[in-house]
Amino acid sequence: MNKKCIVCFHLFNDYSGSPKVLNMVLKGLLGKGKKVELVTSKGGVLDELNTHPGIKRYSYPYHFSANPAVTMLRYTVIQLYTFFFAFRYLFRKDVVFYINTLLPVGPALAGRIMGKRVVYHYHENAFIKGAFYKVLACCMQKLAHEIICVSAYQASFLKRKKGVTVIPNALPTEFVSKLYPDAEAAFERKTVLMLGSLKEYKGTREFIELANRLPQYKFVLVINDTQENIDKYLSDNKLTNIKGGGNLTIYPRQIDVAIFYNAASIVVCLTNPRLAVETFGLTTLEAMSGGLPVIVPTVGGIAEMVVDGINGYKTDVQELDIIQKQIRRMLDNKVLYHSLAKEALKCSEKYKSAENLSILMKSIDNGKEQY
Repeated sequence: MNKKCIVCFHLFNDYSGSPKVLNMVLKGLLGKGKKVELVTSKGGVLDELNTHPGIKRYSYPYHFSANPAVTMLRYTVIQLYTFFFAFRYLFRKDVVFYINTLLPVGPALAGRIMGKRVVYHYHENAFIKGAFYKVLACCMQKLAHEIICVSAYQASFLKRKKGVTVIPNALPTEFVSKLYPDAEAAFERKTVLMLGSLKEYKGTREFIELANRLPQYKFVLVINDTQENIDKYLSDNKLTNIKGGGNLTIYPRQIDVAIFYNAASIVVCLTNPRLAVETFGLTTLEAMSGGLPVIVPTVGGIAEMVVDGINGYKTDVQELDIIQKQIRRMLDNKVLYHSLAKEALKCSEKYKSAENLSILMKSIDNGKEQY
């Protein structure tokens, strides 16, 4: 009997959370002897899979544009391309279409037309985004045999309840092995870390403001973008005077972020919940796996990971004065810091990659077409 072939479609291959999770999932599937074919763009974390002997890789050029109309045109072209590309599997019976994020609707539709099993790994929360994402979410609920959500919060917004499984994200063991939890050393570093992007809702301005307010501590900002785009953002927003100076250092997109966690004391997420809600906090999990306390928003899947005052704090970016006080409280009180760090590390152990991968594999590979 032939093994099932898992054909995965992912729109944009960069170094953000969803391709990182996909990279871990596909490595796990390949490690279990599964046949995997990957269709995605070039130039991100998924390129690590290129040398794996068990995978077939199909690539196309794709990147975002500052012009929304251009981005939408490129997106539409890729959906048409992958829709027709998917029909190469028409006469292959043992094929599962694994759709990562809402965006690859073209191949999802093609898979349904061909009678293939279609599984969505849903990372966004479409219902707090614009109309475009809401339409994609409606398509997902019609097309998918199974929807994998990353948090209960995210799943609660879906009208559909049948064929929905909540599987929190996890970290690959090779990443966790690079982290060196040491509360004593971390406390002495007095360093606040944030990993984000240039999107306004991610809190880049507010992080810079915190650095200005707290000159006694180091602030490190890792932005998932090119140095050119970062320089333009800082220039356009009249922030060039702070770049790389004083107590704040800004880094462009990084392939390996473990070194930044090992050099930090606290990790913050300043996503504005009025503009966007984090369905899961991958950087928060990475931080806690390194034994670092965190500050996160009060809503979303990310908030499910933190018990306020136990392994960190839940405070929205609108309360910047409170966040400022929480940073000072943690970095000036060794007993408190050690307690928070210990609980952060303990909490991270709930997110076991092997256990989550096993459940996810069943949803992708072994599930029955019930919807």
